[in-house]
Amino acid sequence: MAPRKSAEQELSREMIMDRARELFVTKGYQHVSMRQVAKELNCSHGAIYYHFKNKAELFYALVEEHFQMLDQVLDHIMNEDLHSTEKLKKIMLGFIKFGLTYQNHYEIMFLIKEEDVLNFINQGPNKSYDKFAQALSLLSDGKLSIQEIWCIFLSLHGFVTHYIRHVVSYNEVEQLAQFHVNFLLKSIL
Repeated sequence: MAPRKSAEQELSREMIMDRARELFVTKGYQHVSMRQVAKELNCSHGAIYYHFKNKAELFYALVEEHFQMLDQVLDHIMNEDLHSTEKLKKIMLGFIKFGLTYQNHYEIMFLIKEEDVLNFINQGPNKSYDKFAQALSLLSDGKLSIQEIWCIFLSLHGFVTHYIRHVVSYNEVEQLAQFHVNFLLKSIL
C-alpha cells in the first residue's frame, strides 16, 4: 500500500485560488483570512502557506491570473483576420463578455477598494488598459483621442458593473451588449 500524500501535495494553487476568489468577492478582502480559506478547503492553514506566503500574495496571484485572461481575449481578437471596424466591435463585446462570464474575476479585478491591496492591483489594470487603448487607437487609425478611448472603456465598464448584479451569464444580455457596442461605434466611426 502506497503512503498517503501530504496535504501540501494534494492541495493545488488552483484549488486555493478558486476558493479564495469566492471568499474575497462575497466577504471582502479585509474579512477573509488564510484560516478561513483553509477551513473552506478542509485543510490546515499551513497547507495554504505552503503555496502562498500571505493573503496579499494569494490575492495578487488571483489578480494577475485574471488580467492575463482578459489580455488573452484581446490578443486573440487582434490576431484575427478581420476589418478594423469588426475588430473594434469584437474587442468591446469581448470586454463585456469577459466581465459577465467571469463575474467573480471581474469584481476582484475592478471593484475591490481595499487599501491593503490597491498597490498589488495597480499594475494589472494599467497594463490591460494600455493594451486596450493601443488596440483602439490602432484600429481607429489614431482618430480616437485618449479621452475618447477612456470614455469608451468607462462605458463598457459601466455596462458590465450594471449587469453583473442582475444576470448569471453574458447570454442573458447579449443583444443589449451588441446594441450598446453598436451605439458606441456610431459615435466613433
